[in-house]
Amino acid sequence: MSKILFVLTGADHWTLADGTLHPTGFWAEEAVAPYEAFKAAGHEIVVATPGGVVPTVDKASLASEYNAGQENADRVAGVLAAATELQHPVRLEDVDLDDYAAVYYPGGHGPMEDLAVDADSGRLLTLALRSGKPLGVVCHGPAALLAAEQDGVNAFAGYRVAAFTNDEETQSGFADKAKWLLQDRLTEAGVQVQVGEPWAPKIVVDRNLVTGQNPASSAPLAIELLAKLD
Repeated sequence: MSKILFVLTGADHWTLADGTLHPTGFWAEEAVAPYEAFKAAGHEIVVATPGGVVPTVDKASLASEYNAGQENADRVAGVLAAATELQHPVRLEDVDLDDYAAVYYPGGHGPMEDLAVDADSGRLLTLALRSGKPLGVVCHGPAALLAAEQDGVNAFAGYRVAAFTNDEETQSGFADKAKWLLQDRLTEAGVQVQVGEPWAPKIVVDRNLVTGQNPASSAPLAIELLAKLD
């Protein structure tokens, strides 16, 4: 059994271009699908957030339309409620990478607010990348890669990744409201964003880095991370 670190946003809102605070947090499916996969494989999960705050789930991600019906939405909500790790996160700034076999970042719009500019998260990501340990990041989670910068160079520059695309942000209704778009900002940082069909599962593997484009990519990403742990 290995110990896997889940790094979640501590934000419960996303500040839009006009200053409006949009309620958000982490996206349920992106936490639950890997959580269930890793636990079923016998691994221990530790949750870390900036400051050790209890993470907020984006309530929209618990809606029936995002979970293939109300029955599964209720099941996902139940998994989150029973996941005691989410109620007792450690402080991200206190994390020692040596304690973990893999690192995973789910998305939701929350990382656009805090992890995108969190220096502790940026250092952890840089260390994880260099360590060769499996590192998984999905959907808006790659916003955290923007903070992995030293001397003006992003640690992920030149890496191929999947991330929430401009088309998906447009279709979700936020592209014209956001201060910046994730695909654009990653590209500006030298990260090579591989764009797949909107909302279809897509993962990209580049060395020890495994990334997913959207919520539907979180389950296949978990499978790939587990394979790298074997």
